[in-house]
Amino acid sequence: MGILQNIVAVIIVLGLLITIHEFGHFWVARRCGIRVLRFSVGFGKPLISRVDRHGTEFTLAAIPLGGYVRMLDEREGPVDSADQHLAFNRQHVLKRIAVVVAGPLANFILAVVAYWVMFMIGTTAIVPMVGEVSPDSPAARGGLQNGQEIVSVQGRSTPDWNGVNLALVAEIGASGHLEISTRDDLGRLETHQVPVDRFMVRQDPPEPLSTLGFTPWRPDVAPVIGQVLEDSPAAQGGLQAGDRIEAVNGEPVSQWEALVSRVQASAGTPLEMRVAREGRDITLTITPEAREQNGTTTGFMGAGAGSVSWPEAYQRTLSWGPVGAMGQAFSRTGEMTSLTVDAIGKMITGLISPSNLSGPITIARVAGDSARSGVEAFISFLAYLSISLGVLNLLPVPVLDGGHLVYYIIELVRGRPVSERVQAFGMRIGVALIASLMLMAFYFDIMRL
Repeated sequence: MGILQNIVAVIIVLGLLITIHEFGHFWVARRCGIRVLRFSVGFGKPLISRVDRHGTEFTLAAIPLGGYVRMLDEREGPVDSADQHLAFNRQHVLKRIAVVVAGPLANFILAVVAYWVMFMIGTTAIVPMVGEVSPDSPAARGGLQNGQEIVSVQGRSTPDWNGVNLALVAEIGASGHLEISTRDDLGRLETHQVPVDRFMVRQDPPEPLSTLGFTPWRPDVAPVIGQVLEDSPAAQGGLQAGDRIEAVNGEPVSQWEALVSRVQASAGTPLEMRVAREGRDITLTITPEAREQNGTTTGFMGAGAGSVSWPEAYQRTLSWGPVGAMGQAFSRTGEMTSLTVDAIGKMITGLISPSNLSGPITIARVAGDSARSGVEAFISFLAYLSISLGVLNLLPVPVLDGGHLVYYIIELVRGRPVSERVQAFGMRIGVALIASLMLMAFYFDIMRL
């Protein structure tokens, strides 16, 4: 069922993003007096097709992993002399620029609308309270202490853990000090200078909190199993949702964190667990499998904790009216766009490992997880993916919208178009780059599995 939900979720997400992107091209092309021959969502054989009064064919094709808008263009075939004024290649360069930019712009508009809806609905956030601080860690040397609320990082407000993580991820590669402001339980503000050196460079995946040496504050979690992954060591050993782990190898266990520590330290070693299930005690043997994480081998059994009850004092509701939500939506879209552009730049310069690239498998898994996590998570993921699609399409790579935009800007400056030979050569380079990028993303997807 999980795989099916992931497939459905990714089809919905990608279908919506592609439709919005192509509609941007279509809508502006129509307004510029260009004849649109076909608007297709998906590639391959059309499943549904209809033609409107303008002669545009709208199709839903069999392969839902892309889409396109085909316009009348003399470069793709002969055009009747009476219709040449409707051809894309005959339009003024500014009109062609508008058509190209409209697709990515539509994705940014979708992100703004999605965030606007999310902020009006309101989100329940966990207050970013510092938990355990590791001795002699950067956090400890900067003076962070258990129970302090993080209110800003590098001057950026952090009302929740999402804000903290985004602010820290933006500092990948930093050396020197990170300025982190906190508030204690008496309301006193304090600014900390946390030392860093090439912060999170080439980490896969980036783990900002553990790199600084502290964990988020969490309420005590009982060692009760909330979920068990299929075909995992936990499932193979007989663990079920609702089981309470009472002892491991004869030693009592009262907290989930203690259970996690035992499992992580026991890769490949059988663990005898005394489990309370439906009023009776049973004994199971679980052998955690070994997993590599940041160069360290840890044990993994494939089970998650049950639901956690957070005290009201550690929760806050973030919501705005229509006007305030719109301001927040523009702010969040700008922030995520900047973060995406920055991440691409750092990946090119080697500060971020290319293994962080995500392909269709990871997108499907995250889409499914966010759909199961609720409306807020799904909308947030949809908005971020839409921003990523908009940014990627604006990269100056031939075959992408950004590549065409470069050609048209050169034409605008020079007063004549780039030669067909140069464009054809650029197209071959662009196809090779995109194909290589897709193969890399797919490879890293497989490695994550």
